[in-house]
Amino acid sequence: MNLDELIKKYSSSTESQRKAIFSTLFIAGNKLQTLFDNHIPKVSLKQFMLLSIVRQSKEQLTFTQLGNILGCSRQNIKKLADVLMKKGFVTIQQSPHDIRAMYICPTEKVNDFYANDFSEYQEKLKYLFEVYTDKEIETLFILLSKLYAGIENLEKQAVNEKE
Repeated sequence: MNLDELIKKYSSSTESQRKAIFSTLFIAGNKLQTLFDNHIPKVSLKQFMLLSIVRQSKEQLTFTQLGNILGCSRQNIKKLADVLMKKGFVTIQQSPHDIRAMYICPTEKVNDFYANDFSEYQEKLKYLFEVYTDKEIETLFILLSKLYAGIENLEKQAVNEKE
């Protein structure tokens, strides 16, 4: 079965389209991770996403806060941070306010990576979105932002089922 056949099969009803969207999110994530990991040898996509959040944040975020943002556990953040620390991209520091909380602090190597190594890959990212008009990009941005509300609903339901 090819992509056109799948699209035709899943376009018949809203229920089928929901299933297709869910599958597409999973498959697209896997494909992007594979492409990124194969073309940027210094860091994995997950490491890159963590570095991006740490670098862009105006405040120091704990492992737990970073896990909430990236949709993974505190333990996963710790593993990613440990690898990034060994590579020289970050330091890990204890919070002065809570001895249990740890922060990730970017080193100068992060700025160097974004200024030199990543800029060429950022150009390649343009290929991902060149099939869209500016209006379609705006619509996609709005719809993906709305997807977070749906994820929050799913998370709330999961919590309610546990109670």
